[in-house]
Amino acid sequence: MCARISQFSEPFKLQFVDGLDIVDSRLSNIPRRYNGAPGQDLLVIRENHRSSERSLDLIRWGYVPNFNKDAKPKTKLVNIRAETVATSRMFAESYAKRRCIIPVDNFFEWREEGGAKQPYAIGMKDGAPFALAGLWDNWKHPETGEWQRTFAVLTVDANELMAQIHHRMPVILRNEDCERWISEEADPRELLKPYPSEPMRMWRVSRRVNSVREDDPGLVEPEST
Repeated sequence: MCARISQFSEPFKLQFVDGLDIVDSRLSNIPRRYNGAPGQDLLVIRENHRSSERSLDLIRWGYVPNFNKDAKPKTKLVNIRAETVATSRMFAESYAKRRCIIPVDNFFEWREEGGAKQPYAIGMKDGAPFALAGLWDNWKHPETGEWQRTFAVLTVDANELMAQIHHRMPVILRNEDCERWISEEADPRELLKPYPSEPMRMWRVSRRVNSVREDDPGLVEPEST
């Protein structure tokens, strides 16, 4: 699972952005997110395969496929299993044509402790931001005609670090694989694998993370035990 992320680093200072020739289509004053949640508009890097232009855009977290006809979709997917993404009717087209990168500083996961859900932040030991693999799609509201872009994060089996608290983890892309992930290549499935544990770290954080109303730098600070 991956249901909360942080995005507070300057996007164009991210190492994996180098060489991607990204057009900044953001507003100039996008707020930093320390507790980004499903249903919110978050920063996503994607490629337009018609123009080959790569851009950084705000897209709604909660994937709705373009063929959905319901005005109020029953399911807005936060995560998609990487193992079946290439063959699933719901995701195959987006996997082939609309892969994206979600830049994050860390993500959160929970473990049951003392009868309550204890959040943990997971990031890199060196503190560097990193790239999650995702899919995006365009969905047209059947009543208003309004177009909405949505995305979801791909997940795989947990590595040794993540397995301490959960059996799944988001797909983390190596910096050198980001170019390939958002390219026109039809099926880069060998990139969909658990990231090594060694460069990563995990730490307890405040249970304030449990509330989507909370969003401040203190949420990513280690909690003393």
